[in-house]
Amino acid sequence: MKMEIKEDDVEGGGKQIKGGITEPLIHASKVEQHHHPWMVYFTTFIAVCGSYEFGACAGYSSPTQDAIRKDLNLSLAEYSLFGSILTFGAMIGAITSGPIADFVGRKGAMRVSSAFCIAGWLVIYFSEGPVPLDIGRLATGYGMGVFSFVVPVFVAEIAPKELRGALTTLNQFMIVTAVSVSFIIGTVLSWRALAIIGLIPTAVLLLGLFFIPESPRWLAKRGRTKDFVAALQILRGKDTDISQEAEEIQDYITSLEQLAKPKMLDLFQRRYLRSLTIGIGLMVCQQLGGINGVCFYTSSIFDLAGFPSTTGSIIYAILQIVITGVGAALIDKAGRKPLLLVSGSGLVAGCIFTAVAFYLKVHDVAVEAVPALALTGILVYIGSFSIGMGAIPWVVMSEIFPVNIKGQAGSLATLVNWFGAWLCSYTFNFLMSWSSYGTFVLYAAINALAILFIVLVVPETKGKSLEQLQAAINA
Repeated sequence: MKMEIKEDDVEGGGKQIKGGITEPLIHASKVEQHHHPWMVYFTTFIAVCGSYEFGACAGYSSPTQDAIRKDLNLSLAEYSLFGSILTFGAMIGAITSGPIADFVGRKGAMRVSSAFCIAGWLVIYFSEGPVPLDIGRLATGYGMGVFSFVVPVFVAEIAPKELRGALTTLNQFMIVTAVSVSFIIGTVLSWRALAIIGLIPTAVLLLGLFFIPESPRWLAKRGRTKDFVAALQILRGKDTDISQEAEEIQDYITSLEQLAKPKMLDLFQRRYLRSLTIGIGLMVCQQLGGINGVCFYTSSIFDLAGFPSTTGSIIYAILQIVITGVGAALIDKAGRKPLLLVSGSGLVAGCIFTAVAFYLKVHDVAVEAVPALALTGILVYIGSFSIGMGAIPWVVMSEIFPVNIKGQAGSLATLVNWFGAWLCSYTFNFLMSWSSYGTFVLYAAINALAILFIVLVVPETKGKSLEQLQAAINA
């Protein structure tokens, strides 16, 4: 069925001709392809404030450690709980994020998430002991877990296909920027002031949500055809002919609706197994390659290697922001798969450099080379992570699941990611005390396996519409 766009559905959509169909203003559709209305950019900007909030939550515990322990007389164990309870909050957030985003919409899920973050920051701000501190941290963790799912999904659902990679990568760009900003301003501000600053991104987000449309694909899935067409028209610009895109989305959703509503166990059916393997496999590759160990313990790695840790951490933070930006610029041109392969290879190299540095240190050989080698290893590692492995698993996760299983499958992938994050940061100190160079040899091996997984299993997703992509993968 061709979709007719009636005059009242769309605000000023081109010149009306008989039959209520909008005549596109420019017949050469080539011209329109490169005109992207500012609305897509604005909507993405508002959504990625959620990603910034995620980074602000994640980056909070590192710079505030000494001050909080001193002010509230916390033991190391109490502070470690405060640091790691965030991940448990995020796991609960991940489990519930899909159902929430399916039920109240993508914007509704961002509102829920913001509410938890605001409550959490206020509780942390007023804390006088370990218990409220942990409760506040758990709440911000919950909000962060929901954001980690809903932001990339929302952005992928609103973006035109030729911008989708770059716009979805902004999610990761904002996370690393926020972590780095918290790192830097946390050295100057008190921990209570830093908690109040955590409220700013949620305020911008909650305000912005009043001015942006809901995800057209979610509206179409809920059967709200009129709202769906209006939202798509707003996002694509009022003079753009959206009939073809609208029809493709509508047809795909209609075909999905003939299938039974999937339950969690139905995800493991053959038709969905491939997308599930790709989505979850990439999350496992991302987390078990050691990123959270390296990320949370950057300063102590530098100290151990004898390199000044503040200098190291600042270089690390800046590099991460710059290279994530480069990745965002390249993703729709180079494609997802090539960037993942470059990224995986660099991760192996970075791990090997760092392992060699620690090996020399332990065996007291060429000790003067150790700080330079360790710095090179960590920077090659973080640079490689930032170019691909940081952002792309989230981009692919938001692309490959069909809209009828996106809530459950995306929740599961996000949960696996958070569990991996917890596992990696929890085991890192134990591994390092077992063998500093052995730890990095282990990470190198895992990253080498990740390269194999990417070559054999992960498809290229650039330049295809979500519907084409999902139909091909889940066929």
